[in-house]
Amino acid sequence: MSQSLTERERQVLEAVIETYVETAEPAGSRTISRRSGMMLSAATIRNTMSDLEEKGFLYHPHTSAGRIPTDLAYRVYVDSLMRLPPVSLSDSDQIREELTGERTAVDRILERAAQVLGVLTKELGVAVGPSLDDALLERLELLQISSERLLLVLSLKSGVVRTIFVEVPSHMAPEAVRHVAVVLNERLGGLTLREIRGTLSDRLRDAAGDSGAHELLNIFIQEADELFDVPASGAAAAGVVLGSAQLLAGQPEFATQERLQGLLQVTERRDLLRQALAQRLGDGLTITIGSEHRDSRLAPFTLVTASYRLGALSGVIGVLGPTRMAYDKIVALVDHTSRLVGELLE
Repeated sequence: MSQSLTERERQVLEAVIETYVETAEPAGSRTISRRSGMMLSAATIRNTMSDLEEKGFLYHPHTSAGRIPTDLAYRVYVDSLMRLPPVSLSDSDQIREELTGERTAVDRILERAAQVLGVLTKELGVAVGPSLDDALLERLELLQISSERLLLVLSLKSGVVRTIFVEVPSHMAPEAVRHVAVVLNERLGGLTLREIRGTLSDRLRDAAGDSGAHELLNIFIQEADELFDVPASGAAAAGVVLGSAQLLAGQPEFATQERLQGLLQVTERRDLLRQALAQRLGDGLTITIGSEHRDSRLAPFTLVTASYRLGALSGVIGVLGPTRMAYDKIVALVDHTSRLVGELLE
């Protein structure tokens, strides 16, 4: 898309975006002429801005002669105009100091990372814990707790151990339980939880055994989605960790009651953010701007995230803010923080 812009249009578009991001006011031609340092008259800049408006990169509110960037303009800026600044030493030190305290749980590190990103960017810090769908099953155990209840113990290669009760018929023989444990370990060991849930029926179809073992194997087939789904723990149990929304609520975009209500709805709907973040697992640095979101409720926002790794698993950390944001600084901070989080988790 940026190939359709002339060099002059690119320069003017970049100046309009940077001016609007800084001032939160529609940018006029005289303002751009004074601020940009371009050797162009206000009239030339005004004509160029008019051309950019026709191409869908700018629009102007009825109450102002100045222009505002569209989502398309921000996309061009991010893809071809933006130059990432180095993260300042003070910001880097603040991030590292916040994250490298006493050795602590993954959830606590993510909470701290979301908080410090929010403070440094003036946006809403967000994070999601590592998805365990790609965790490998190392081994499982079946312990007979009572005549009608077994304890299933899943040991994952990531170090996570999950226990869950399995209700069984009262006549289940200990020999059948031991046989089923052997079969499950032979056929499921080394697979990811996602693979197990999707293929368990096929993998156990021809498993031999007496009627008791066969009955227990059928229980595993019927309840696979529940038995082999390991949810996040602690603060990430809701799927997403949020920093404080207070700084974000103070931005001009949320000055009206309607806009503020929209922000509150998004922050309260953890499932909405969880879904948006889950789509980014393992995708590296990702920037979704306004109308690019699949869910229209996120249309007023930009989501900037970077993935981090915990062994074979991956999670996401980033910020949510209005489409008017300092993309260069924020992208640099998000990328820097995700790398540090990855180092700490290793």
